[in-house]
Amino acid sequence: MTREQDGERLTEYELLDTVELLFIAGHVTTVNLITNGARVLLTHPDQLAMVRSGARPWSAAVEETLRWDSPIAHFPMRYAVRDLEIEGVMLRKGEAVLGCFASAGRDPDEYGERAERFDVTAPPPSHLSFGHGPHFCLGAPLARLEAEVALATLFEAFPDLTLADRGEGRRPLGTVLGNSARNLPVLLGRRAG
Repeated sequence: MTREQDGERLTEYELLDTVELLFIAGHVTTVNLITNGARVLLTHPDQLAMVRSGARPWSAAVEETLRWDSPIAHFPMRYAVRDLEIEGVMLRKGEAVLGCFASAGRDPDEYGERAERFDVTAPPPSHLSFGHGPHFCLGAPLARLEAEVALATLFEAFPDLTLADRGEGRRPLGTVLGNSARNLPVLLGRRAG
């Protein structure tokens, strides 16, 4: 039995929506995070070398990827609950708002000189990749762990892994919500013993 706090049962529609949300939120976004992490580490070999050597933990690479190249581009629509003005733009009560997680991670007011730089040596960043407040992702600890394990295992298994091209073969996701690539062409190289 699936019941809410007030004792009411979820309808079949509500239950299916919840299962779909958990599948998408818990799978697609983690795949995006792993893809973005692999791509950024392959394009920043000095950062990859620090993580591989143990000078920096894989968790630092994951957190910096979450900040620098969030697996979510925009959060689903929210609606203004009152009239308000943001940076000279007036929002009326009830108007749709689409916030961008991807740009928040590169805000120079928040991150200063490193805003546009991927740096696993920087202090762990605060970021919005898992949302905020009541909308904070309940799967955040699992997503972090999955990304750390996946990236460490990938680069340990294939120490000569490189990008197959300079980005010409990569295609972005066809969605306003996700921020990643549909594919990441790589050359695996030799497999570790």
